[in-house]
Amino acid sequence: MSGRAPEALDLDKLYAARLHAARVRPYLATALFALHVVESRQVPTMAVDPHWRVYVSPAFVAATPEEELAGVWVHEVSHLLRDHHGRGDRVAAERGLRGPGERLRINIAADCELNDDLFGDGLVRPEDAVHPALLGLREGELMEDYLRQFRLGPRTLALAWLECGSGADGLARAWDLGPDGAHGLSAEERDVIRFRVARGISGRPGNAPRGWRRWAEEVCHPPQPWRQLLGAAVRSAVSGAGAGDDHSYGRPARRAAGVPGVLLPALRRRPPQVSVVVDTSGSVSDTELGSALLEVTAIVRALGGRRDLVRVLPCDAAASVVHRLCQAEEIPLVGGGGTDLRTGFARALRAAPRPDVVVVLTDGQTAWPGRRPPCRTVVGLFPRQPPARPWDDEEPRYRPDPPPSWARVVTLGG
Repeated sequence: MSGRAPEALDLDKLYAARLHAARVRPYLATALFALHVVESRQVPTMAVDPHWRVYVSPAFVAATPEEELAGVWVHEVSHLLRDHHGRGDRVAAERGLRGPGERLRINIAADCELNDDLFGDGLVRPEDAVHPALLGLREGELMEDYLRQFRLGPRTLALAWLECGSGADGLARAWDLGPDGAHGLSAEERDVIRFRVARGISGRPGNAPRGWRRWAEEVCHPPQPWRQLLGAAVRSAVSGAGAGDDHSYGRPARRAAGVPGVLLPALRRRPPQVSVVVDTSGSVSDTELGSALLEVTAIVRALGGRRDLVRVLPCDAAASVVHRLCQAEEIPLVGGGGTDLRTGFARALRAAPRPDVVVVLTDGQTAWPGRRPPCRTVVGLFPRQPPARPWDDEEPRYRPDPPPSWARVVTLGG
């Protein structure tokens, strides 16, 4: 018995739709043309994998108008640019989301993040596109936020067909070619594409929707984890020219071979000294002081567990006692008055040996030294919401100065 031959993939129509997508969204052109097309009859519509392959159903292409196909192109590549597969894996691990049902929820939440401002301006939104209003949710939020706001139920029953692939939720599919398959992009290549797209959006921000501008800002200026940044500052202080050098005759210098009969000392790198100035003024809560102790413990870990290299200085309007660290819990963080961390800086720099790194843990409501200290400085700010009332009731126009430009500034817990 002879059956009808399977429908061939209409590449001309598919590529014409991609060209249309690139014309109306020129900032996405680099990403659109980086996708490698794989024909697949297992895929209901179009789907992507994390390695930048797009799996395409010939029947779907044949049945879909070219203008709508252009929107699908943009939708699928947007999943990859926004790293929905990586974020899906992370949120699934953090929240214990297991099974296909939870991955469908991740896909729905990712579509809500994309589709609230993806279409329009020359890009047709498909009739069955998932958007926040469909679930009674507000626009402008991220996938992780949407995941907290809905569950699978009668309202999502009509979305069981949704299939954007492992590039949208991180769950491998039967049709995926995998990391070793043909035409997959390396992690470095994927990062280059994201950066180029982000730079294109940042260069002409008026042409991109708000969601894309937010994404581009994060790609071009990613938040740096506080503890990694501290470790980098400590390593930089140790390796900097002239930092932490001492002479020792216990090991002859290599240049001594050029001076026969003369014993020259070798330079020995001493471990870095770190002074931690903790803001204990009345504006800092007990919870924030507790987190400061946790950060002191993290600093010790960055120094390989050497508590003897860390000094802690509680400071409000004055800094009097320098504590050598035995256990972080034993440091008395006393204070409660006004704030002037300039005294903490001065006291830290008078200590012997002088610190290679000064770390300041504060809410930022303080005056800062007018001159750059002769060592690395890292400022960790307690996360705060903007105040509902003026900083100073007696001077409502007063605003504290931001940390100086010579300090590396991060948000604690960021």
